[in-house]
Amino acid sequence: MQLREYFRGEPYGAKKEMAEHLGITPTWLSLLIRKARKPSPQLAKKIEKATQKLVKAKDLRPDLFD
Repeated sequence: MQLREYFRGEPYGAKKEMAEHLGITPTWLSLLIRKARKPSPQLAKKIEKATQKLVKAKDLRPDLFD
């Protein structure tokens, strides 16, 4: 699952809450959702954990994870 799909069913404010949980800005999260930027390996793992593995680190960074 991609980040865009993950947030499709989430309530208003979920992106801001997730950004705070991850220690990043909502703007940076928005760039990740739009695939305008790639997360660091550590951030990809944090996102995987925060989404209860619905969004996999290997989907966010297929160049780094098998």
